[in-house]
Amino acid sequence: MTFRGHAIEVPPAAGPADARRHLFNNATMDRYRQALAAGIDRVATRIARADRPFSGISPSLLAPEISAIDLEHPLHDPADALDELEDVYLRDAVYFHHPRYLAHLNCPVVIPALLGEAVLTAVNSSLDTWDQSAGGTLIERRLIEWTAGRAGFGPQADGVFTSGGTQSNLQALLLAREEAIGYSARHDLLPRLRVLASEAGHFSVQKAAKLLGLGPDAVITVETGADRRMRPAALARELARCHHEGLLVMAVVATAGTTDFGTIDPLPEIADLCARAGTWLHVDAAYGCGLLVSRTRRHLLDGIERADSVTVDFHKSFFQPVSSSALLVRDGAVLRHATYHADYLNPARTAGRGLPNQVDKSIQTTRRFDALKLWLTLRVMGPDAIGELFDEVVERTSRAWDLLAADARFEVVAKSQLSTVVFRYLPPAGPGRELADDANLYAREALAASGAAVVAGTKVDGRHYLKFTLLNPETTLDDIAHVVELIAGHASRYVSGHASLETCGRA
Repeated sequence: MTFRGHAIEVPPAAGPADARRHLFNNATMDRYRQALAAGIDRVATRIARADRPFSGISPSLLAPEISAIDLEHPLHDPADALDELEDVYLRDAVYFHHPRYLAHLNCPVVIPALLGEAVLTAVNSSLDTWDQSAGGTLIERRLIEWTAGRAGFGPQADGVFTSGGTQSNLQALLLAREEAIGYSARHDLLPRLRVLASEAGHFSVQKAAKLLGLGPDAVITVETGADRRMRPAALARELARCHHEGLLVMAVVATAGTTDFGTIDPLPEIADLCARAGTWLHVDAAYGCGLLVSRTRRHLLDGIERADSVTVDFHKSFFQPVSSSALLVRDGAVLRHATYHADYLNPARTAGRGLPNQVDKSIQTTRRFDALKLWLTLRVMGPDAIGELFDEVVERTSRAWDLLAADARFEVVAKSQLSTVVFRYLPPAGPGRELADDANLYAREALAASGAAVVAGTKVDGRHYLKFTLLNPETTLDDIAHVVELIAGHASRYVSGHASLETCGRA
């Protein structure tokens, strides 16, 4: 056949029987068991053999391999497909379980959650209505109730699982916007709405404001101190200024675990200010939610129980596979702002019958049963075990900060309350010190290219810094010290090489 003047080879169509043998049903159980076992064996073997977190491959090398795959011609045999997958994915995947992966908020995952992932994918429940999920709906609701209880919310609390912190923050601000507007004229109030958030807060706050139709200046960043925590005095000034200028603060967003610094805003003082101003308080605890199950550090979240809404990411500090997140609200009635009745799905006439349709609470419709992963984790391990794992990485991060602070080759930023270390290599005093930014950028790229370790980077006060984020209890202080030496080696070689070039240039 031809398409727009080009000849296209069309493979022969597979017969119905051939296609049906790939369906998951009672006639294909043996194929299912064999395929799943083969896939699990490939992953387990790859994980066991991984001697570094990354191969160091570049996009320019890997992209042609994937582009060359002919998707019009199937391989038919799952073993052949797995062989191919080894080359285009498993070989070069970034392995978060490796102790020298120190970059982003990606955690190694616990086995009970992987069991949950296998079960929920096979059954394929959709958590929008009761007639598609039944027990899954009740399990999700029970987990929301449990998590809200851990946060200190009362019996009126509610919530819903989401795809991640960005979606949770978006829905929280949607609810806050609707509560602020009430029955007022929307077109009059929207330009006056403001959100106050820490200058160290997550970018999803600005993204949510844009998606919610707020103005480009709707998000006002609030100053942080040297500890990278929101300053209550600065928040009080902004609240007063907005009131004086006739602006309506629809929400204050506090952060319990900033992405860059792992710091927790002073929640009790912020809650006091919000209560006096009559302003919605949202706490983004996507990172710090692991403290909810800590037996030694739960006090760091004191004040969270006074929030109107809270974001939690179980796929960060609860060691769950992506995705597993939730939005909690202190008053479940506010979730009505996300409700829309569709005749084919959740008609209004069924609302009074008590059918637990989760779509009434969610901004999603079709939604995975991600709650099952956390459910099996709690039923197999229990919350204390999760808390112990998170406490372990927090404690090790404190020691890593001390190690870097004592090393004259580096400078460190504020000590994290969680598991992040922000630092940079500082060349010896002299002309080479002007190369600090470039040296740190180079060191990060060279380290990733080697595959020996993966670290993150950020900017602090306009300068380039490196960042460790620890979420792996298997990462030892020796692992961290080894990576520090690799960074110092790459950075110092960069400085030496460029200093030699400058010397030659002057000669």
